[in-house]
Amino acid sequence: MRRFPWILTIASALLLALLIWLGVWQVQRLQWKQDLIAQAGAAASLPPAAPSEVLDAAQVEFRKVSLTCPGLATAPYVELYSIHEGQAGVRLISACRHPGYGQTLLVDRGFVADVVSARPPTGASATPVQLVAEVRETPAPGPMALAAEGRRFYARDNAAMARALGVEGPVAPQTLFALTSSNPDWLALSPSAPPAAFSNNHLGYAITWFGLALTLAAFYIALLRRKLTPPPANRADDDGEERPS
Repeated sequence: MRRFPWILTIASALLLALLIWLGVWQVQRLQWKQDLIAQAGAAASLPPAAPSEVLDAAQVEFRKVSLTCPGLATAPYVELYSIHEGQAGVRLISACRHPGYGQTLLVDRGFVADVVSARPPTGASATPVQLVAEVRETPAPGPMALAAEGRRFYARDNAAMARALGVEGPVAPQTLFALTSSNPDWLALSPSAPPAAFSNNHLGYAITWFGLALTLAAFYIALLRRKLTPPPANRADDDGEERPS
């Protein structure tokens, strides 16, 4: 009688438990991602509100704000290298002190294509500019991000951009993407917010992990049956000698 394969059984059980856990985890991630997408859609559908109302809320990303930025049309800016609708260029980012809000806001005024060499004028001005902007969280730059060259940046870094703009005092961690132009008479500037990038492949991942678990279970059962099935009995020849059947 063959011995029961305990080592194979324990190893298979542990691997099966891991595969099932990964599948369940992906199902949970699927629910989380669906909730996140729903929250983003609900936030984007709300009407614009004051920065103090939006930026102090629990859910700020994709909310719209209505703000006033004194002198924004001629404010200093830094340039962020970017791709917009397949075209290379830069986004212009300036500081905004909205009246009544304690932190300086960084406003992404929009995209300018590389084929345009001109830039909006800069200079001291207090003329108020009314904007509608969309709020986005600004992640820290990754370890592979290129270092800034003067006022030209290759990754968003609110603290470094604020320093380059000479901002003193606290700076809001979010970026406000202008949806209306700070310079409506200069058509080369295209205000826009980047599209929401929500990859939702968790259902496919869950199916993959559960499929591997079923495959492992089937393989183990087949191997176990083979190991535990007794070998066929030997049969004797007419002369009394036994030979394998």
